[in-house]
Amino acid sequence: MDGEYVDALVATAPDGIAFDDLHVAHESGGYTFQTPDVDHSGIDEETLRTVAAESPYVRNWYFWHATAPQKADRWAFLRWLEGAEQRDVAERYDALADGVSATWGELHLTVTLSDGERAYSVRHRADADVGTSALDTHDDPLDAREIAKHDDDGGYRPLKTAPSLQTGWAFPALSAGEFVTTVDAFYPATIANWHREREGELDVNHWRDTVDRQTGIYGVVKTWDRGDGYEHVNWVAEACCDDSQCLKRREWQYDEETDLGVDGGSGEFPCREPCSLVIAGARQWTKLEGETSQTYEFELTPSEKEQVEAIIDAVADGEAEDIREADIYEGANRYRARFLRAKLFDDEGNLGGVETEQ
Repeated sequence: MDGEYVDALVATAPDGIAFDDLHVAHESGGYTFQTPDVDHSGIDEETLRTVAAESPYVRNWYFWHATAPQKADRWAFLRWLEGAEQRDVAERYDALADGVSATWGELHLTVTLSDGERAYSVRHRADADVGTSALDTHDDPLDAREIAKHDDDGGYRPLKTAPSLQTGWAFPALSAGEFVTTVDAFYPATIANWHREREGELDVNHWRDTVDRQTGIYGVVKTWDRGDGYEHVNWVAEACCDDSQCLKRREWQYDEETDLGVDGGSGEFPCREPCSLVIAGARQWTKLEGETSQTYEFELTPSEKEQVEAIIDAVADGEAEDIREADIYEGANRYRARFLRAKLFDDEGNLGGVETEQ
């Protein structure tokens, strides 16, 4: 390895090097080698090789130009992780010796420097302080795809950026390339879109742009582009795109000129267009909203009305399973709900004995 990065430096010197406080050049009078620590001018190749072999600035340059992925978004992501824009090489190397960490959605990311080489690890942020020996370890980045399929209860996750990633695993020793591949397997396209946004190049497809492309069974969603369509799309965004449901930050709006009225969330990576889950949900809600309204009359006590509201809130926020059987004062408590069903449903399961009119 030492020979590789020194050889690379010598070969590149005639073209000039200026990167992370390392400056190297080759002119008729010899080589110039400068860092914040040393300043050599007019040195021969042997001396250049000696000072280069001892310099962390050379190893740093070699990593970023020969080892790190050269795709712009992945390169920028690795630079972001170790704070390359905020700290110079000396500060970074001091920090990297102990490990530098950051979160990405529900991922806990770490880069560590040992013997001049960077090593990367990925785990669930809930397991940040759990010993690696207590976790299931992996070394194949594509294992992340399988891990991301299900939550801790074994339920399928149709939305990869939902805040329900299962815990109990770790990728403890990855190369730079393996690392970004692993992150991308957990959260597809988030690195690319994060980078596009930083560069001012994020291409956003708004609701109407996306809906206009729908065909077949999803073509029915286009019917929401009339009348109360704007309000309907707000309901969709409120249902699907809240921070509690998705870790992305919604950047798409109703159309280029019309913002939606609900908050887009605070996730670190942007959502540039309505996802397949949003479109699938909108298709079903479009069909349901197309039904003719009927008037039904039920008698509820004030407490029963509040209980129905509490049940809807608990289910919508995914909190129903967190309400203990002993929490009898909670409106969405299972026994409270069963009592309400016993009181209000008839033998055919009709609320208040009132049949549903189609």
